[in-house]
Amino acid sequence: MHIADYIELLRRMIAIPSHSGEEDRVAAMLESWLQTRGLHCHRKGNNLWLDSADTRPCKGPAILLNAHIDTVRPAASYTRDPYDPALEGDRIYGLGSNDDGASVVALLAAFEELTGKEQPYRLIWSATAEEENSGRGGMEQLLPEIGHVDFGIFGEPTGMRLALAERGLMVLDCTAHGKSGHAAREEGDNAIYKALKDIDWLRRYRFGRVSEFLGPVKMSVTMIEAGTQHNVVPDTCRFVVDVRPNGMYSNEEILQTIRENVASDVTPRSMRRKSSHTDASHPFVRRAAELGFGTFGSPTLSNWALADFPAVKIGPGESSRSHGADEFVLRSEITSAIEGYVKLLDGFNL
Repeated sequence: MHIADYIELLRRMIAIPSHSGEEDRVAAMLESWLQTRGLHCHRKGNNLWLDSADTRPCKGPAILLNAHIDTVRPAASYTRDPYDPALEGDRIYGLGSNDDGASVVALLAAFEELTGKEQPYRLIWSATAEEENSGRGGMEQLLPEIGHVDFGIFGEPTGMRLALAERGLMVLDCTAHGKSGHAAREEGDNAIYKALKDIDWLRRYRFGRVSEFLGPVKMSVTMIEAGTQHNVVPDTCRFVVDVRPNGMYSNEEILQTIRENVASDVTPRSMRRKSSHTDASHPFVRRAAELGFGTFGSPTLSNWALADFPAVKIGPGESSRSHGADEFVLRSEITSAIEGYVKLLDGFNL
């Protein structure tokens, strides 16, 4: 294995803008790169995957390695070209270097290393689209194509610590209803005041069950809109609630509790992004503990939210660098990640 090849691949990825929903060019480049290495690459939309069963049939469990090829759009405060994959000392700069290109190439290098010999499992490497915008053209297109999965590793910048849990996400559009009237007279029923009562409940309410890794359910009102002009009592007030489940309640349970306690209409944009948790007794987690890998609960979402199988989130880089200006990852972090993935999976019995 030549680490320099994967570093160069990452730099080629950075040089191609691949915002969510616009990954076709980077997917085509990756597909071509894999084919030149003699790898049988599958593609669905802008999702790519390699399957060890294509060259070495295995009746063992299926393990999925996944990272995403899309990026957010560059922050306005960038001081360098976000698509210039500058290499300065140990740092590789560029949009998507840390989140999530480093995981894409590190997991790919580990896949090639691990599948160079017989393993007691079927191994699938995948690079998927539309993770950053929770689109339906990513993991949801991939999973039906690859079949049953017994365990997953989601590559995200965690400093190579294992996230055993991650928060889900539910965005709620809420509407308080009143009655319009003239602001100069005692007319109408102000929808803003009705919304304030609901917002105050959302601010104060605490769900009883608290996660060891993730803490309590978190609810934040993040947007509000009402009124047409200064002298009209508004008959509607709309506000948005960002809900971060903690794995102790389903999204449906949280939604029901909210609806039972507020007067506003509450409409979820999606119920898909659930919280995730893998027990510390899982064989992979036990192996990681034996090898000295730390564990934590992650406040950020990943493709894990769409998985229906046990998994962990672990990868090179640091989450604090994601989505910020002048993003970078260290070459040494990628090298260490490849070594870490191989140690964790080589000869692993699920």
